[in-house]
Amino acid sequence: MTRFTAFMLVPLPALLLCVVQTQAAELVASVDRARLNSGETVELTLESNDVTQFGKPDLTSLEPLFEVRGTRQVNQLNTLNGDNQATTRWIITLLPLQNGTVVIPALKLGDVQSQPITVQVIESDPQANPDKQAPVFIDASLDQTSVYVQAQAILTLRIYHSVSLYDDSSLPPLQIPDARIEQLGESRTYEKDINGIRHGVIEMRYAIYPQHSGELIIPAQIFNAALVDAQPVQDASAQAPKSGKLMRVSSGQLLLTVKAKPVTYPADLPWLPARSLTLSESWNPEPEHVQVGDSLTRSLTVKAEGLGSSQLPPLPGTEASGLRRYPDQPVLGNQNSERGLVGSREDREALVPSRSGAIELPSVEVVWWNTFEDHLEHTSLPARTLQVAANPSLLVDTPAGTSALDSGASNETLWRWKLSSLILACTTLLGFGLWWRARSQPAIQRAAQTGPSPRTVLDDLKRACQANDPHATRQALDAWARQQPETLADMAARFVPLSDALDGLNGALYSETGQHWQGEDLWRAIRTIPIAERVQDPVGDSGLPPLYPK
Repeated sequence: MTRFTAFMLVPLPALLLCVVQTQAAELVASVDRARLNSGETVELTLESNDVTQFGKPDLTSLEPLFEVRGTRQVNQLNTLNGDNQATTRWIITLLPLQNGTVVIPALKLGDVQSQPITVQVIESDPQANPDKQAPVFIDASLDQTSVYVQAQAILTLRIYHSVSLYDDSSLPPLQIPDARIEQLGESRTYEKDINGIRHGVIEMRYAIYPQHSGELIIPAQIFNAALVDAQPVQDASAQAPKSGKLMRVSSGQLLLTVKAKPVTYPADLPWLPARSLTLSESWNPEPEHVQVGDSLTRSLTVKAEGLGSSQLPPLPGTEASGLRRYPDQPVLGNQNSERGLVGSREDREALVPSRSGAIELPSVEVVWWNTFEDHLEHTSLPARTLQVAANPSLLVDTPAGTSALDSGASNETLWRWKLSSLILACTTLLGFGLWWRARSQPAIQRAAQTGPSPRTVLDDLKRACQANDPHATRQALDAWARQQPETLADMAARFVPLSDALDGLNGALYSETGQHWQGEDLWRAIRTIPIAERVQDPVGDSGLPPLYPK
């Protein structure tokens, strides 16, 4: 009755939210592993976000293929951005009744159902495990008995126990001389029937990378356990120490043959023994419509199955004429899979075209040794061409009056052919008069400025450099360059300190090092440009201080 009353008091928006959640409800199925040996159990997890569903999944369809060993339910409430999301999980322990490819069928919960899942059940060797009559024993196995140096071998440790164990059971960390070791995820627990006796299994997997050729001995692993008494003493005090038999079990030694690097492998290239390797690239933004000065980020990613990310070498940088390159820090990552470690390396770089036209990017190639098929392989990305368009915003403004002069020249040519010699003579006399008048004027008459004065622009550039602000400096530098008699590129080509300072500024603009940029070198280069390349201050003769004080 209480539950019904609470439901009736729920506001209308909450009811609408429940309706939306019901419409989006689904039942997602997953397993803790997709490969297992015969007699071992697998955990199936069903997850639902339908808060209105109070029933349980129908497990009837599992009966022909599996024995249901146990089911438990876990309810969880998560809060994200102020919204509460409730989920319910059913964890079902299943024992496959047959070997080979077994399909966990779709299971129904109300009006929704899960997706089917396929697992591989491998028939186990009845002689594979040691003394199966012992209450606790440990088994160690390798996925292969021979590997190349620095290639991956997977060691699997399984601890079997037919009795309950205290939580203080321990297994020392795996240590092997002359080998690098990576644990593959956390330990897994499941059950297995051995000779009709149910055993709990604790499984741990390690990736082993031998560093020298020859024979590698994997030492015995020792497991210390305290058994829980089957019939504890009834009058034992609650404060008494743990009782139970102490056991110390050990696995056998394993021998791994380590082969040297093949003689056919190129001696000048990094040694990469992998089961598989892929190479890919991505762009941000896509380089279909790129202009001069645009910043493109190119990411090259290599993934290798059977190698760690620390074993992957840097990929070659993009070296092309007309393209400036600013590399970034690599991104390394490792993932665990059923076949071991999958390492990845992503090399990113900012590319800035400095000219228009076609820019050829060379191909990228990685040479590696295929340990699965045992031969040399080449994986590459093909060469590509960037079509770079001119950027109108980077062109220097045309000085005022240029268009008028060109138009006047065209009209003068037209009149020269069409007008009579009398008009030509008058024009000559007029030109002579203008020349006589111009003798008293400066040699170069600058067009009237409609923007800020050169002194104001230079002061803005100085302040931006001293503030170490690359973006403000770039804007002030463009404004200053528009008042010069030549382009910024021409000045940089003839004055090396200016070219070096501009490279530093561009590096700060197109990479993540902008916050560390110092503008002192650029300001020093501007101040030391040879006097012939500067524009004289039109008020320089009025007694004011010089534009560039020494």
